[in-house]
Amino acid sequence: MRILVLCYEYPPLGGGGGRVAKSIAEQMTLRGHEVRVQTAALGWHSRRESIGGVEIFRTASGRRAPDTCAVYEMGLFVGTSFLPTLGHLRKWKPDVIHAHFAVPTGVLAWAAHILTKAPYVLTAHLGDVPGGVPEQTDKLFRLIDPLARQIWKRAAAVTAVSSFVQDLAERAYARKPERILNGIDLFGAPPSLPKPTGPRRLIFVGRLNAQKRPVFLIEALARLKAVDWKLTLIGDGPLMESVRRRIRELCLDDRVLLTGWLDAADVQKHLREADIFCLPSSSEGLPVAAIEALRHGLAIVGSAIPGLADVVENGINGALTPVDDNAAYTAQIERLLAEPETLSAMQQASARKAHDFDLAAIAGAYERVLTGAAR
Repeated sequence: MRILVLCYEYPPLGGGGGRVAKSIAEQMTLRGHEVRVQTAALGWHSRRESIGGVEIFRTASGRRAPDTCAVYEMGLFVGTSFLPTLGHLRKWKPDVIHAHFAVPTGVLAWAAHILTKAPYVLTAHLGDVPGGVPEQTDKLFRLIDPLARQIWKRAAAVTAVSSFVQDLAERAYARKPERILNGIDLFGAPPSLPKPTGPRRLIFVGRLNAQKRPVFLIEALARLKAVDWKLTLIGDGPLMESVRRRIRELCLDDRVLLTGWLDAADVQKHLREADIFCLPSSSEGLPVAAIEALRHGLAIVGSAIPGLADVVENGINGALTPVDDNAAYTAQIERLLAEPETLSAMQQASARKAHDFDLAAIAGAYERVLTGAAR
């Protein structure tokens, strides 16, 4: 089967959604399928490359940053990728299109389907559905509602990366996607290694933006100056300077390591050495970083939001606190630092829960959906 993957960001560009697209594309090649990816390039230089057996076509789109994409840059991706996508369909003749993100990528898949009748499978992430990230997307969804409904209606099949996204999509478009969780490669899981001695190690991985709430985390941990801990904060984004300033103001320079973006190998190293994964986000679909935390057997302290329901069982492999309750978040971190037996039990539960996200099984589910759509 020939699969054309459309995704407005693909590693090394983008965040968790792009990494999901990459992992599934590479799994499809391992299963004997031919896979091409049409995506955006950084800046105005188109390029073609091969990664993991996947042929990747990056079209100039004016994108300025590897980790963030403005709405107008998404629109440019749709515009500059339209003719290349038609070229793939007419010359390479894929059996099915796999479109990650209903907005903006679904627009491209829908237009290509209207012109060529090529079937497409739509995979929805958090920002693809009304109510997922309301402060960022509600106005946009009201504006494009008629088009969005057509994108969902015309898809041969639809999937969602979490129970939360699945529920929001059904509510908005009266079509229930099949839930297929984001996956991780358990076959390549690292061996269990002893944690470094010294203070307990906390870790945060993600964009430094309002949704991820890194400043909230810094302020919560500042309450624990009498407790021995270290925090590694991996990521970059619009709040980087605010985070740096708050660390200085709260005199936490010797406690917090602010790394910026790191490559995958370095992120894995820091996760392997950590004890607790901090996820104080105000909204999530199904965070890939949290799944990686399960893979490394970390207890997770997060917000009580629907998007974490698939990854954190409150009191079992982590703790969930009300979104705006800084004191409650601090209290849960303090409890795990003070109760090594509770922390160890949660870490073991996370290692077991990682098997819910076995990439091989998840790739099999996508293969079944894509094959059905192609037929």
